[in-house]
Amino acid sequence: MSAELLVLLIVVCTALAFDFTNGFHDTANAMATSIATGALRPRTAVLLSGALNLIGAFLSVAVAATVAEGIVDLSEVSGRALLDIVFAGLVGGILWNLFTWLLGLPSSSSHALFGGLIGSTIAALGWHGVIWTAGSKGVLAKIIIPAVLSPIVAALVASIASWVVYRVTKGSNEKTVSRGFRWGQIGTASLVSLAHGTNDAQKTMGIIFLALIAHGTAKASDPLPLWVIVSCAIAMAAGTCLGGWRIIRTLGKGLVDIAPPQGFAAESTSAAIILTSAHFGLPLSTTQVVTGSILGSGIGRPGAEVRWGVLGRMVTAWVLTLPLAGVVGAICWGILHGIGGTAGVLVVLALLIAMAAFIWLRSKREEVNAHNVTDEWDGGAAATPAPAQHHADDTPARRNDDTVGIG
Repeated sequence: MSAELLVLLIVVCTALAFDFTNGFHDTANAMATSIATGALRPRTAVLLSGALNLIGAFLSVAVAATVAEGIVDLSEVSGRALLDIVFAGLVGGILWNLFTWLLGLPSSSSHALFGGLIGSTIAALGWHGVIWTAGSKGVLAKIIIPAVLSPIVAALVASIASWVVYRVTKGSNEKTVSRGFRWGQIGTASLVSLAHGTNDAQKTMGIIFLALIAHGTAKASDPLPLWVIVSCAIAMAAGTCLGGWRIIRTLGKGLVDIAPPQGFAAESTSAAIILTSAHFGLPLSTTQVVTGSILGSGIGRPGAEVRWGVLGRMVTAWVLTLPLAGVVGAICWGILHGIGGTAGVLVVLALLIAMAAFIWLRSKREEVNAHNVTDEWDGGAAATPAPAQHHADDTPARRNDDTVGIG
């Protein structure tokens, strides 16, 4: 096996590893509210989400074609140099995903990926290697503006939807209404999972295809290979099935106390916005859309409590994602370039594995899982609950007699 082929394989595997972290990092986007209200049992929810992410990844490749286009200018590099930039950027995205997962913060996997690529590109080519502003392209138009607008629009739409739902059902039997909306949540949560697979898996497809072009295995005019689509779909679905319980807890219990009508309104809003963005090939952050929708559902529900401190920590993570993932990407490129050759790639890969293992072991000290993910929120960055007794059926400790609890 040649050194070039070995590096390509490492880049592809690292891209799939990012896809895997994207899956469990973003499971909360689709299922946090359904788990919080008891519409779905925790393990049933993540397995359903994984299956629908798998299906969604095959529905469109519009986003895959626009992942790096208009954000970084890689026309000056090709071959091994381009593979090094892509690899360093992926490592930056993965480490930021793992770090925010450890803290239970729902940051954007998309922005982590873009941040890592921007950082490694700046380290390799200088600031001119990044397209900051260029009409409808550039970091400002494709990342910054959508990052600011998408959660605001989602919050506005979801608040109106929640207000309408509570207005229409005012005076109705509360248990009957809750039970009906729990059934509705199963459908809307499934739609969000499908939309997430359609939107997010394609970003990794685009990165792998870029690596294939750099290696000379594919041309820019070639169609996206089927094995790329299949492998990215499987990696995303596998990560989703893992659960990502720490972030599910933050979105489901930390931001607002979610009732079934709110969950239905938030998920419907999220699905509509995410599917629209996927249709037009816009690499939108599903995390920010869903968070905005959940926030809006709390604003629109009369008497609901919004924990603004938790929102503040989320927004801080959003603001830091792009620059800090970029710093990690730049550092990784510097290490790789400093050592040189295949040895540099292997050293950075070893560092990635070591850091991932450390974060995973650290998470075991205060574990969040399917058995305690719905415990009452008591504050803190991740508000990790005390260890709970394991229930054989994964049923949350507090369930009402009108809970659907599918699974």
